[in-house]
Amino acid sequence: MTSSPFDASDAMILSALQHDARLTIAGLAEKVHLSTSPTWRRVKRLEADGLITGYHATISRRGLGWGVLAFVSVSIEDHGEKAARAFEKSVASLPEIVACWSIAGSADFLLQVVARDLDTYAEFAMTTIRRLPGIKAMTTTFTLKEVKPPSPWPIPRPTVSGR
Repeated sequence: MTSSPFDASDAMILSALQHDARLTIAGLAEKVHLSTSPTWRRVKRLEADGLITGYHATISRRGLGWGVLAFVSVSIEDHGEKAARAFEKSVASLPEIVACWSIAGSADFLLQVVARDLDTYAEFAMTTIRRLPGIKAMTTTFTLKEVKPPSPWPIPRPTVSGR
């Protein structure tokens, strides 16, 4: 995870930035009760350690016209490294597939897919997803209602030793 000690101030910084990535260093310092220089150094360290991997705006899926959100379980024919990499590379190039996970269980991959409507999804599934390299089977689950939207990661409490 991290090569540097992780303490309560780091946890507060991560939490604050997850809720508002637009905070200035001065605003962040005020929220976490530190001065600006130590806050800036901590943010830079958290970035270097890979705990902060980017800064993002939360955008409305529906506002962009993506009315359908589906999860697609995919099984592939060949489980060799080359076949898996070819599938992963193809998936990475498709903007409608907004996330992809390699999973354990009844399928090999789980895709998160957006589409304008059901007809658009059907066309994308039949002409694009089904033609990805190595596909053996796919199952689609459509979301009906967003009960809990993606939320910030829970920040673990630092242990007494600083880890």
